[in-house]
Amino acid sequence: MNTRLLIFSPAVSSRLRYIAEQLLEHMGGLSITFTGEIEFFRTFDGPKINYSGEILADGEFRIEPAPLLFETTIRPQEIPVKGEDAETVLFPVSSGDHPFDIFAASFYLLSRYEEYLPHTADQYGRFSHKESIAWKNDFLRFPLVDIWMKDLRNRLSQRFPGLMFRMQAFRFIPTYDIDMAYSYLHKGWKRNLGGLIRSVFSGKFSEARERIAVLRGKLQDPFDAYEWLYALHLKFMLKPYYFFLVAKQRGEYDKNIDPGKPAMRELIQYHSMGYHIGIHPSWHSGDDPEMLEAEKKILEKLAGKPVIHSRQHYIRMKLPDTYQLLIENDILHDYSMGYGDINGFRASVCSPFYWYDLSREEKTLLRVHPFCFMDAAAYYSQKLTPGQAYEELKYYHDAVKRVNGTMMTIWHNSFLGTGKEFARWRSTYEFFLNEVVYWDV
Repeated sequence: MNTRLLIFSPAVSSRLRYIAEQLLEHMGGLSITFTGEIEFFRTFDGPKINYSGEILADGEFRIEPAPLLFETTIRPQEIPVKGEDAETVLFPVSSGDHPFDIFAASFYLLSRYEEYLPHTADQYGRFSHKESIAWKNDFLRFPLVDIWMKDLRNRLSQRFPGLMFRMQAFRFIPTYDIDMAYSYLHKGWKRNLGGLIRSVFSGKFSEARERIAVLRGKLQDPFDAYEWLYALHLKFMLKPYYFFLVAKQRGEYDKNIDPGKPAMRELIQYHSMGYHIGIHPSWHSGDDPEMLEAEKKILEKLAGKPVIHSRQHYIRMKLPDTYQLLIENDILHDYSMGYGDINGFRASVCSPFYWYDLSREEKTLLRVHPFCFMDAAAYYSQKLTPGQAYEELKYYHDAVKRVNGTMMTIWHNSFLGTGKEFARWRSTYEFFLNEVVYWDV
């Protein structure tokens, strides 16, 4: 059996090298070598891909190239699209051994090329899913890159029976954003008094009674889902990630408990001992880059260990600035690749990948971990009921499992607590784990 693969191209650009390594090495487990020498390619006795416009050798596997990977500029692209749903392809071709340029197509999606181009942002200043090629061509719900890669593995295995790929295993990874650790507790008397007055004057008397009961120790805080989650992870043998907002400066979007509070410190320390934790950069850090460094230091001090994982609060990110800032602050893994207002596959992939910085034309060490479902998107934007959310969760689980990818979900402790606003979401999540994920363990 062989894991070596030779790729011919008249020019080996950094774009081509990046995407070939991502697909064939990181996702496929092969060892690839590039060459621009025709004679060497012709006489090579082994599995080989010809990435050029002409036939060079008997037994080769030829992929007709589009110009994208040989360019060094960022410009509006006319992307040919063919097929629909899970059979959609970009850059279709009429010759060669593959029906489309999988390298160019995958690069366009993984690099988030379209996010560098002029676009209309959403109300939070984010790249809108309605601007994406996936939304416009109805394939946002499909992990196309993984689907394409599965098909390419089959085609190459048929052409080169001795070529051995590494088979990926399906994984489910739950993640949690702790934007507001508690609804009433540990907020201080001023914030609680203000909240109590607002509840009374707006006629929300049950909310006022709940606040008083929690503060008197008669009732559990509705956002306190931590022990319940611990038992759930133990039952299903899950290894979750927790992202903590530790902003010192409060604002409209940054409302967590002060990280100086003993309760917040204990909560972070508790989770850092048994789980992966990461920084949840505040909204303000998007306007003041120095704040990310300060917040990361706070979390590292509280956790007692380096912080290398991150997810943007409100999924507020702008390429390449946000990712460059993460790299400058020694973040190695980002979990923000998804949309804040709709579920699906933002980069059309459900496998981790290295970020390619188009502005600098280079592969980076930042590992991107895409998510496909977030409770807040389902509830606030898509207006799904808990039952509909379960069906969506099951759909994405099945779609990811078919390609042996990684299903990553985002939940908030507020949705999984005991608050009336999110009634049944907690049981929906548990039902999903029990009825669907249980069989994967």
